[in-house]
Amino acid sequence: MPLTDAAWRSLIGAMHGSGRKASLAITGGGSGAIAELLRIPGGSRLLVEAQVPYDENALSAFLGAAPAQYCSAETAAAMARTARLRATAMLPPGSDIVGLGATAALVSDRPRRGEHRIHVATASAAGIAHCTASLAKGRRDRAGEEDLTAQMVLLWLARACGVDAPLPSALLGPDETFATTTPADGDAIDLLLAGAHPRVTALPDGQLTLAAAPPPVVLPGSFNPLHHGHETLAQVVQDMRQLPVAFEISVTNVDKPPLAAAVVRDRVAQFAWKAPVELTSAPTFLEKSRLFPGTAFVIGVDTAERLVAPRYYGHDEDRMHGALETMGRAGHEFLVAARAGSDGLRTLRDISLPHRYADLFSEIPETAFRVDVSSTELRAQRK
Repeated sequence: MPLTDAAWRSLIGAMHGSGRKASLAITGGGSGAIAELLRIPGGSRLLVEAQVPYDENALSAFLGAAPAQYCSAETAAAMARTARLRATAMLPPGSDIVGLGATAALVSDRPRRGEHRIHVATASAAGIAHCTASLAKGRRDRAGEEDLTAQMVLLWLARACGVDAPLPSALLGPDETFATTTPADGDAIDLLLAGAHPRVTALPDGQLTLAAAPPPVVLPGSFNPLHHGHETLAQVVQDMRQLPVAFEISVTNVDKPPLAAAVVRDRVAQFAWKAPVELTSAPTFLEKSRLFPGTAFVIGVDTAERLVAPRYYGHDEDRMHGALETMGRAGHEFLVAARAGSDGLRTLRDISLPHRYADLFSEIPETAFRVDVSSTELRAQRK
Protein backbone atom coordinates (compact mmCIF):
# COMPACT_ATOMS: atom_id res chain seq x y z
CA MET A 1 0.00 0.00 0.00
CA PRO A 2 1.52 3.36 -1.02
CA LEU A 3 2.32 5.84 1.75
CA THR A 4 0.63 9.22 1.75
CA ASP A 5 2.69 12.40 1.31
CA ALA A 6 2.20 13.12 5.01
CA ALA A 7 3.46 9.65 5.92
CA TRP A 8 6.57 10.09 3.76
CA ARG A 9 7.30 13.47 5.36
CA SER A 10 6.92 11.95 8.81
CA LEU A 11 9.15 8.99 7.93
CA ILE A 12 11.94 11.16 6.50
CA GLY A 13 11.71 13.54 9.46
CA ALA A 14 12.15 10.59 11.79
CA MET A 15 15.23 9.50 9.85
CA HIS A 16 16.70 13.00 10.18
CA GLY A 17 16.19 12.82 13.93
CA SER A 18 17.40 9.23 14.37
CA GLY A 19 20.92 10.16 15.44
CA ARG A 20 22.38 8.16 12.54
CA LYS A 21 24.63 9.55 9.83
CA ALA A 22 24.05 8.18 6.33
CA SER A 23 26.24 7.95 3.25
CA LEU A 24 24.55 6.86 0.01
CA ALA A 25 25.70 5.42 -3.30
CA ILE A 26 23.03 4.82 -5.94
CA THR A 27 23.34 3.65 -9.55
CA GLY A 28 20.99 2.41 -12.24
CA GLY A 29 17.92 4.10 -10.76
CA GLY A 30 16.45 5.52 -7.58
CA SER A 31 18.54 8.68 -7.26
CA GLY A 32 15.29 10.55 -6.55
CA ALA A 33 15.66 9.28 -2.96
CA ILE A 34 18.43 11.83 -2.45
CA ALA A 35 16.16 14.72 -3.40
CA GLU A 36 13.39 13.40 -1.14
CA LEU A 37 15.76 13.29 1.83
CA LEU A 38 16.79 16.90 1.22
CA ARG A 39 13.28 18.15 0.48
CA ILE A 40 12.37 17.75 4.16
CA PRO A 41 14.17 20.22 6.49
CA GLY A 42 16.91 18.73 8.66
CA GLY A 43 18.68 16.65 6.01
CA SER A 44 22.13 17.75 7.19
CA ARG A 45 21.55 15.90 10.47
CA LEU A 46 21.36 12.63 8.53
CA LEU A 47 23.11 12.87 5.20
CA VAL A 48 26.91 12.92 5.01
CA GLU A 49 27.16 12.56 1.24
CA ALA A 50 25.39 10.97 -1.72
CA GLN A 51 27.19 9.55 -4.75
CA VAL A 52 25.65 8.56 -8.09
CA PRO A 53 28.39 6.57 -9.89
CA TYR A 54 26.15 5.95 -12.91
CA ASP A 55 28.70 5.12 -15.61
CA GLU A 56 30.40 1.72 -15.35
CA ASN A 57 33.82 3.37 -15.07
CA ALA A 58 32.55 5.65 -12.31
CA LEU A 59 31.19 2.69 -10.34
CA SER A 60 34.47 0.78 -10.78
CA ALA A 61 36.39 3.82 -9.52
CA PHE A 62 34.04 4.18 -6.54
CA LEU A 63 34.48 0.51 -5.55
CA GLY A 64 38.16 0.32 -6.43
CA ALA A 65 37.59 -2.52 -8.92
CA ALA A 66 35.07 -3.50 -11.56
CA PRO A 67 32.29 -5.63 -10.04
CA ALA A 68 31.52 -9.04 -11.49
CA GLN A 69 27.97 -7.79 -12.17
CA TYR A 70 26.84 -4.18 -12.08
CA CYS A 71 23.36 -5.04 -10.81
CA SER A 72 23.63 -7.66 -8.07
CA ALA A 73 23.30 -8.14 -4.34
CA GLU A 74 27.09 -8.34 -4.03
CA THR A 75 27.56 -5.01 -5.80
CA ALA A 76 24.91 -3.28 -3.68
CA ALA A 77 26.64 -4.59 -0.53
CA ALA A 78 30.06 -3.46 -1.80
CA MET A 79 28.65 0.00 -2.51
CA ALA A 80 27.15 0.16 0.98
CA ARG A 81 30.45 -0.82 2.59
CA THR A 82 32.39 1.71 0.54
CA ALA A 83 29.88 4.47 1.34
CA ARG A 84 30.15 3.71 5.06
CA LEU A 85 33.95 3.64 5.02
CA ARG A 86 34.03 6.99 3.22
CA ALA A 87 31.79 8.50 5.88
CA THR A 88 33.86 6.94 8.67
CA ALA A 89 36.90 8.85 7.41
CA MET A 90 34.96 12.14 7.56
CA LEU A 91 33.22 11.84 10.94
CA PRO A 92 34.37 11.75 14.56
CA PRO A 93 35.06 8.33 16.10
CA GLY A 94 31.98 6.73 17.58
CA SER A 95 29.57 8.14 15.00
CA ASP A 96 26.66 5.80 14.24
CA ILE A 97 27.07 5.47 10.47
CA VAL A 98 24.89 3.75 7.88
CA GLY A 99 26.20 3.20 4.37
CA LEU A 100 23.63 2.48 1.67
CA GLY A 101 24.23 1.03 -1.78
CA ALA A 102 21.55 0.61 -4.43
CA THR A 103 21.81 -0.73 -7.96
CA ALA A 104 18.93 -1.30 -10.35
CA ALA A 105 18.18 -2.58 -13.85
CA LEU A 106 15.05 -0.74 -14.99
CA VAL A 107 13.15 0.21 -18.16
CA SER A 108 15.67 1.35 -20.76
CA ASP A 109 15.60 2.75 -24.28
CA ARG A 110 16.64 -0.75 -25.40
CA PRO A 111 14.75 -4.00 -24.74
CA ARG A 112 16.04 -5.66 -21.56
CA ARG A 113 16.40 -9.43 -21.82
CA GLY A 114 16.70 -10.06 -18.09
CA GLU A 115 14.49 -9.15 -15.18
CA HIS A 116 13.80 -5.63 -14.05
CA ARG A 117 15.31 -5.79 -10.58
CA ILE A 118 16.44 -3.64 -7.66
CA HIS A 119 19.08 -4.39 -5.04
CA VAL A 120 19.44 -2.22 -1.93
CA ALA A 121 21.93 -2.89 0.87
CA THR A 122 22.90 -1.12 4.07
CA ALA A 123 26.14 -1.44 6.02
CA SER A 124 26.09 -0.59 9.71
CA ALA A 125 27.87 -1.61 12.89
CA ALA A 126 25.64 -4.70 12.87
CA GLY A 127 26.78 -5.80 9.41
CA ILE A 128 25.15 -5.97 5.97
CA ALA A 129 21.38 -6.05 5.38
CA HIS A 130 20.17 -6.52 1.82
CA CYS A 131 16.86 -6.64 -0.01
CA THR A 132 16.02 -7.34 -3.62
CA ALA A 133 12.91 -6.95 -5.76
CA SER A 134 12.00 -8.34 -9.18
CA LEU A 135 9.46 -6.22 -11.05
CA ALA A 136 6.80 -7.22 -13.54
CA LYS A 137 7.89 -6.10 -16.99
CA GLY A 138 5.60 -3.61 -18.71
CA ARG A 139 3.68 -2.68 -15.56
CA ARG A 140 5.40 0.69 -15.11
CA ASP A 141 7.22 3.08 -17.38
CA ARG A 142 10.73 4.33 -16.57
CA ALA A 143 9.42 7.12 -14.34
CA GLY A 144 7.26 4.65 -12.43
CA GLU A 145 10.15 2.26 -11.84
CA GLU A 146 12.40 5.17 -10.82
CA ASP A 147 9.86 6.30 -8.24
CA LEU A 148 9.47 2.76 -6.92
CA THR A 149 13.26 2.35 -6.59
CA ALA A 150 13.58 5.66 -4.75
CA GLN A 151 10.83 4.66 -2.33
CA MET A 152 12.45 1.27 -1.78
CA VAL A 153 15.75 3.02 -0.96
CA LEU A 154 14.02 5.30 1.54
CA LEU A 155 12.19 2.47 3.32
CA TRP A 156 15.32 0.31 3.59
CA LEU A 157 17.38 3.25 4.84
CA ALA A 158 14.70 4.09 7.40
CA ARG A 159 14.86 0.58 8.84
CA ALA A 160 18.67 0.80 9.06
CA CYS A 161 18.24 4.08 10.96
CA GLY A 162 16.03 2.36 13.53
CA VAL A 163 12.85 4.01 12.23
CA ASP A 164 9.70 1.92 12.10
CA ALA A 165 8.95 1.57 8.39
CA PRO A 166 7.11 -0.89 6.16
CA LEU A 167 9.11 -3.45 4.23
CA PRO A 168 9.63 -2.39 0.61
CA SER A 169 7.53 -5.42 -0.39
CA ALA A 170 4.51 -3.22 0.45
CA LEU A 171 5.29 -1.29 -2.75
CA LEU A 172 5.03 -4.36 -5.01
CA GLY A 173 2.25 -6.26 -6.71
CA PRO A 174 1.33 -9.81 -5.62
CA ASP A 175 3.09 -11.29 -8.66
CA GLU A 176 6.36 -9.45 -7.99
CA THR A 177 9.05 -10.99 -5.77
CA PHE A 178 10.88 -9.59 -2.77
CA ALA A 179 13.56 -11.12 -0.54
CA THR A 180 15.83 -9.96 2.27
CA THR A 181 19.02 -11.01 3.99
CA THR A 182 19.89 -9.79 7.45
CA PRO A 183 23.16 -8.74 9.13
CA ALA A 184 23.43 -12.20 10.65
CA ASP A 185 24.12 -13.57 7.16
CA GLY A 186 27.43 -11.71 6.89
CA ASP A 187 30.74 -13.31 7.87
CA ALA A 188 33.63 -11.69 9.70
CA ILE A 189 35.06 -10.16 6.52
CA ASP A 190 31.71 -8.53 5.75
CA LEU A 191 31.59 -7.16 9.29
CA LEU A 192 35.14 -5.82 8.99
CA LEU A 193 34.30 -4.07 5.73
CA ALA A 194 31.12 -2.69 7.24
CA GLY A 195 33.16 -1.15 10.06
CA ALA A 196 31.72 -3.39 12.77
CA HIS A 197 35.16 -4.78 13.72
CA PRO A 198 38.62 -3.21 13.34
CA ARG A 199 40.46 -6.54 13.01
CA VAL A 200 39.79 -10.09 11.79
CA THR A 201 42.33 -12.92 11.80
CA ALA A 202 42.28 -15.44 8.94
CA LEU A 203 43.92 -18.63 10.17
CA PRO A 204 45.90 -20.89 7.81
CA ASP A 205 43.03 -23.40 7.68
CA GLY A 206 40.63 -20.68 6.47
CA GLN A 207 38.83 -20.04 9.76
CA LEU A 208 38.08 -16.43 10.65
CA THR A 209 38.31 -15.25 14.24
CA LEU A 210 37.79 -11.98 16.07
CA ALA A 211 39.63 -13.00 19.22
CA ALA A 212 43.14 -14.07 18.19
CA ALA A 213 46.00 -12.83 20.39
CA PRO A 214 47.99 -9.98 18.76
CA PRO A 215 51.00 -11.45 16.93
CA PRO A 216 54.50 -10.46 18.12
CA VAL A 217 55.71 -9.66 14.58
CA VAL A 218 53.61 -8.33 11.69
CA LEU A 219 54.54 -8.00 8.01
CA PRO A 220 52.06 -5.55 6.41
CA GLY A 221 51.40 -5.29 2.68
CA SER A 222 48.82 -5.43 -0.07
CA PHE A 223 50.11 -8.83 -1.29
CA ASN A 224 48.78 -8.27 -4.80
CA PRO A 225 50.08 -10.89 -5.40
CA LEU A 226 51.84 -12.73 -2.59
CA HIS A 227 55.28 -13.78 -3.90
CA HIS A 228 58.36 -15.66 -2.71
CA GLY A 229 59.99 -12.40 -1.60
CA HIS A 230 57.28 -11.85 0.99
CA GLU A 231 57.48 -15.45 2.19
CA THR A 232 61.28 -15.42 2.34
CA LEU A 233 61.31 -12.15 4.31
CA ALA A 234 58.82 -13.57 6.83
CA GLN A 235 60.94 -16.70 7.26
CA VAL A 236 64.16 -14.67 7.70
CA VAL A 237 62.58 -12.51 10.41
CA GLN A 238 61.08 -15.56 12.10
CA ASP A 239 64.53 -17.18 12.23
CA MET A 240 66.15 -13.95 13.48
CA ARG A 241 63.67 -13.30 16.27
CA GLN A 242 62.54 -16.85 17.00
CA LEU A 243 58.99 -15.54 16.93
CA PRO A 244 56.08 -16.28 14.59
CA VAL A 245 55.35 -13.70 11.87
CA ALA A 246 51.83 -12.84 10.73
CA PHE A 247 50.99 -11.02 7.52
CA GLU A 248 48.62 -8.02 7.59
CA ILE A 249 46.36 -6.52 4.93
CA SER A 250 44.51 -3.27 5.54
CA VAL A 251 41.17 -3.25 3.71
CA THR A 252 41.29 0.55 3.70
CA ASN A 253 44.01 2.75 2.23
CA VAL A 254 44.97 6.35 2.82
CA ASP A 255 44.67 7.37 -0.84
CA LYS A 256 42.74 4.52 -2.54
CA PRO A 257 39.19 3.14 -2.31
CA PRO A 258 38.61 0.31 0.20
CA LEU A 259 39.01 -3.24 -1.06
CA ALA A 260 35.93 -5.12 -2.20
CA ALA A 261 34.96 -8.27 -0.27
CA ALA A 262 35.79 -10.53 -3.22
CA VAL A 263 39.26 -8.96 -3.50
CA VAL A 264 39.90 -9.47 0.22
CA ARG A 265 38.89 -13.13 0.01
CA ASP A 266 41.09 -13.70 -3.06
CA ARG A 267 44.12 -12.24 -1.29
CA VAL A 268 43.48 -14.22 1.89
CA ALA A 269 43.22 -17.42 -0.17
CA GLN A 270 46.89 -17.01 -1.17
CA PHE A 271 47.90 -17.75 2.44
CA ALA A 272 45.97 -21.01 2.80
CA TRP A 273 47.99 -23.49 4.89
CA LYS A 274 50.95 -21.07 4.90
CA ALA A 275 50.47 -18.37 7.54
CA PRO A 276 47.86 -16.38 9.44
CA VAL A 277 46.70 -13.09 7.93
CA GLU A 278 45.54 -10.13 9.99
CA LEU A 279 42.81 -8.18 8.17
CA THR A 280 42.41 -4.66 9.53
CA SER A 281 40.84 -1.30 8.79
CA ALA A 282 44.09 0.42 9.83
CA PRO A 283 45.83 2.07 6.87
CA THR A 284 48.48 3.93 8.93
CA PHE A 285 51.05 2.52 11.31
CA LEU A 286 49.71 4.64 14.14
CA GLU A 287 46.33 2.93 13.67
CA LYS A 288 48.01 -0.49 13.36
CA SER A 289 49.89 0.17 16.60
CA ARG A 290 46.59 0.45 18.50
CA LEU A 291 45.48 -2.95 17.20
CA PHE A 292 48.83 -4.69 17.79
CA PRO A 293 50.34 -3.29 21.02
CA GLY A 294 54.10 -3.79 21.31
CA THR A 295 54.34 -5.55 17.94
CA ALA A 296 57.42 -5.36 15.72
CA PHE A 297 56.53 -4.34 12.15
CA VAL A 298 58.52 -5.66 9.18
CA ILE A 299 58.81 -2.99 6.47
CA GLY A 300 60.86 -2.05 3.43
CA VAL A 301 63.31 0.83 3.40
CA ASP A 302 60.94 2.94 1.29
CA THR A 303 58.23 2.62 3.95
CA ALA A 304 60.73 3.51 6.67
CA GLU A 305 61.59 6.66 4.76
CA ARG A 306 57.93 7.66 4.60
CA LEU A 307 57.53 7.14 8.33
CA VAL A 308 60.04 9.93 9.07
CA ALA A 309 58.90 12.34 6.31
CA PRO A 310 56.49 15.13 7.35
CA ARG A 311 54.91 15.17 3.88
CA TYR A 312 53.27 11.83 4.67
CA TYR A 313 51.57 13.46 7.65
CA GLY A 314 49.97 16.25 5.63
CA HIS A 315 53.24 18.25 5.80
CA ASP A 316 52.64 18.51 9.55
CA GLU A 317 55.89 17.89 11.41
CA ASP A 318 54.13 17.93 14.79
CA ARG A 319 51.85 15.09 13.62
CA MET A 320 54.89 13.10 12.54
CA HIS A 321 56.63 13.58 15.89
CA GLY A 322 53.44 12.75 17.77
CA ALA A 323 52.92 9.50 15.84
CA LEU A 324 56.52 8.35 16.26
CA GLU A 325 56.59 9.28 19.95
CA THR A 326 53.35 7.36 20.54
CA MET A 327 54.62 4.24 18.78
CA GLY A 328 57.94 4.43 20.59
CA ARG A 329 56.28 4.68 24.00
CA ALA A 330 54.06 1.69 23.10
CA GLY A 331 57.15 -0.47 22.57
CA HIS A 332 56.94 -0.86 18.80
CA GLU A 333 59.92 -1.58 16.58
CA PHE A 334 60.39 -1.42 12.82
CA LEU A 335 62.53 -4.12 11.20
CA VAL A 336 63.72 -2.66 7.90
CA ALA A 337 64.59 -4.72 4.82
CA ALA A 338 66.75 -3.45 1.97
CA ARG A 339 65.08 -2.78 -1.34
CA ALA A 340 66.41 -2.68 -4.88
CA GLY A 341 65.10 0.04 -7.19
CA SER A 342 66.02 2.03 -10.26
CA ASP A 343 68.62 3.88 -8.19
CA GLY A 344 70.24 0.67 -6.91
CA LEU A 345 70.03 -1.09 -3.57
CA ARG A 346 68.88 1.05 -0.65
CA THR A 347 69.21 0.11 3.01
CA LEU A 348 68.33 1.68 6.34
CA ARG A 349 71.75 3.36 6.31
CA ASP A 350 70.64 5.41 3.29
CA ILE A 351 67.84 7.09 5.25
CA SER A 352 68.36 10.24 7.26
CA LEU A 353 66.71 9.17 10.51
CA PRO A 354 66.03 11.81 13.19
CA HIS A 355 68.39 10.88 16.03
CA ARG A 356 65.61 10.78 18.63
CA TYR A 357 63.81 8.00 16.71
CA ALA A 358 66.81 5.94 15.59
CA ASP A 359 66.14 3.27 18.23
CA LEU A 360 62.72 2.59 16.65
CA PHE A 361 64.38 1.12 13.54
CA SER A 362 66.56 -1.98 13.16
CA GLU A 363 68.13 -3.21 9.94
CA ILE A 364 67.55 -6.65 8.48
CA PRO A 365 71.01 -7.38 7.07
CA GLU A 366 71.28 -7.57 3.31
CA THR A 367 73.25 -10.78 3.80
CA ALA A 368 70.18 -12.31 5.42
CA PHE A 369 67.58 -11.04 2.96
CA ARG A 370 67.69 -9.69 -0.56
CA VAL A 371 65.06 -10.65 -3.14
CA ASP A 372 64.80 -8.32 -6.14
CA VAL A 373 61.19 -8.88 -7.09
CA SER A 374 58.16 -6.60 -6.88
CA SER A 375 54.42 -7.11 -6.93
CA THR A 376 54.13 -4.35 -9.54
CA GLU A 377 56.37 -6.27 -11.93
CA LEU A 378 54.49 -9.51 -11.32
CA ARG A 379 51.14 -7.82 -12.03
CA ALA A 380 52.56 -6.41 -15.26
CA GLN A 381 53.75 -9.88 -16.30
CA ARG A 382 50.28 -11.31 -15.62
CA LYS A 383 48.71 -8.71 -17.89
